[in-house]
Amino acid sequence: MRWLGLGLSIVGLAGVIVSRYTLGRAFAVRARATDLVTTGIYSRIRNPIYISAEILLLGLVIMRRNYWLLVVLILIIPLQLWRAHKEARVLEEKFGEAYREYRRRTWF
Repeated sequence: MRWLGLGLSIVGLAGVIVSRYTLGRAFAVRARATDLVTTGIYSRIRNPIYISAEILLLGLVIMRRNYWLLVVLILIIPLQLWRAHKEARVLEEKFGEAYREYRRRTWF
């Protein structure tokens, strides 16, 4: 189980790094719309940093068998969903139909 957890953690961390790198200067902690990034991992997933962070945490839960981390994981999921929804509103306001089309062809 520790190897599975380690593998998931590595995949999650790699996803966070690749996603962040792909965003470049479009990255922001608060929702803002400077660029609509639709390349790389963003061509398939709208919020790969959130997904990757969840995979990383799940891997840590499995690897460490730490149930407090599981509580953190469960608490973070609604927060990530809320942030994704907020970002979607900001991007739709700025990019309109281009963002709606992007949303139709991508997952989360």
